[in-house]
Amino acid sequence: MPYLKRPGGPDLYYEVDDYTDPWRNAPYLLLQHGFGRSSVFWYRWVPYLSRYYRVVRPDMRGFGRSREGFDASGGYSFADLVEDIVAVIDATGAERVHYCGEAFGGTLGMRVAAEHPERIRTLNLVSAPVFLHRKVQDNYALGETSWMEALRKHGIRKWAEETNKISRFPRDASPGFLDWYNDTLARTDLETLITFSKLCATYDKTEFLPRIEAPVLGIYPRSRPEQVELLRSHVKRLSIVNMETDSFMFYIIYPRVCAQTVLQFAAQHDGFACVE
Repeated sequence: MPYLKRPGGPDLYYEVDDYTDPWRNAPYLLLQHGFGRSSVFWYRWVPYLSRYYRVVRPDMRGFGRSREGFDASGGYSFADLVEDIVAVIDATGAERVHYCGEAFGGTLGMRVAAEHPERIRTLNLVSAPVFLHRKVQDNYALGETSWMEALRKHGIRKWAEETNKISRFPRDASPGFLDWYNDTLARTDLETLITFSKLCATYDKTEFLPRIEAPVLGIYPRSRPEQVELLRSHVKRLSIVNMETDSFMFYIIYPRVCAQTVLQFAAQHDGFACVE
């Protein structure tokens, strides 16, 4: 459970899950969480991946256990977040990694792959928006002027409870899981999440898509066709898997099919079979 400490920058926490054979020089697969979450939200994926890959799960600056030295008043920038990813890759000693990002974590991966193509073996995008659709932002606002105002008015846990009802999870998601999700999200610092929301409300990564050289896998629900069409229009080496669900965060509810899809895509490009 290492911390990456850097002069002038916040400490970055990351987990490494490695159940690969010790005589293999197993490749690395980096899992990057999305909005307001942390590395713990990948826990359901780890058993499917860590037998074949050294799995790296960073906490984004300001979230999870990457809070030390972070000041939300300075704001967020993609340049800083990209630099953080490269720093974590360097810290592992890997030359290149397979990158898998959920939601904003995938959006960040688009930028990393475009600006540092030599570090990314494959790019795996799970419900990752190229831009955040106006309808999504309106849903997150819960009738307030912005979703930042909704967060401030209702607090993180209540905001999560209400937005979960819209499109995040299937209606039959277990109450126990939803309580865990809401409680874990609510541990985030409110001002950090509001500051991060401002970045999420304004980005558009379309211009970076043609610069991505790595093979790209996109796993998306039926409810995000505009994101898939943007990828089809601009990404050179693209494979798409459409999930038969409208729930945006299906990948937490259905970890096996998603993790194994990413596993097979990565292994295909590494030239080995994930069978025992």
